[in-house]
Amino acid sequence: MRLTQFTDYALRLLIYAAMHADRLVTIEETAAAYGISRSHLMKVANLLAREGFLKAVRGRSGGLTLGKPAQEIVLGHVVRATEPDFAMLECFGREEQTCCLSPECHLRGILGGALHAFMTEMDRHTLQDLASNPVHFGVQRPAD
Repeated sequence: MRLTQFTDYALRLLIYAAMHADRLVTIEETAAAYGISRSHLMKVANLLAREGFLKAVRGRSGGLTLGKPAQEIVLGHVVRATEPDFAMLECFGREEQTCCLSPECHLRGILGGALHAFMTEMDRHTLQDLASNPVHFGVQRPAD
């Protein structure tokens, strides 16, 4: 299983905003800090704001801030909001089965269990876990 780049960017943006909770952050500075595309990050920020994870402040001195405290932003909720689907196989998410193995195959159940375990683990953690110890989670604290 692999998360999309969109989810990766969403988590990075939220981490950056959480680590700079004392001020508004901009798309430009976040993109520069992580070396990622500004235009992609703008799409991510729009979704995160619509979902309430971020609050966008418009205007000349505007920017982004967390929409709620970091300890209330559950990572599983972010992943569910940013991933279009978790159809790991053709048979996931389809009513009509076209796979000739479907009647005998147990792979769908095994992968479904694995996905459930993954999301259960993501639901155990909040943005605060990432922002308070970013190196533990393989996230480098961006330079200001």
